[in-house]
Amino acid sequence: MDENIEDKPANLDIPEQLQYSTEHVWVDDSVSPALIGVTEYAASQMGELVFLDLPETGTRVEAGDEIVELESSKAVEPLVCPVAGTVRYVNRDAADDPSVITNDPYGEGWILKMELDDDEPQLLSADEYGAMIK
Repeated sequence: MDENIEDKPANLDIPEQLQYSTEHVWVDDSVSPALIGVTEYAASQMGELVFLDLPETGTRVEAGDEIVELESSKAVEPLVCPVAGTVRYVNRDAADDPSVITNDPYGEGWILKMELDDDEPQLLSADEYGAMIK
């Protein structure tokens, strides 16, 4: 997703327990398999999501792979995965009703659950991500 999006909204939720990529993807590796989704900032910039193209479970992913296609009323954007691993679950509820991602990006709007490789991904803390989008 475009890192130089204009009109950055204030007062966005940036949960402290998550880690973030510069492509506006969050990772919760405190659970196994890890949860992955798009940030509230990204969801607000894309507008209402109308379609979600998810990978198959069992798909092997490298950090930097474009693994999900998010289609909104404004644009089609890839979700660039910030971590390497294997897709274990996809959120079929979000595929059936993509607005759940817009309405609850850190809860019911998760996109993937992945079994992560042991490597240390280069992710931002909540404070670092907040500073980036300001």
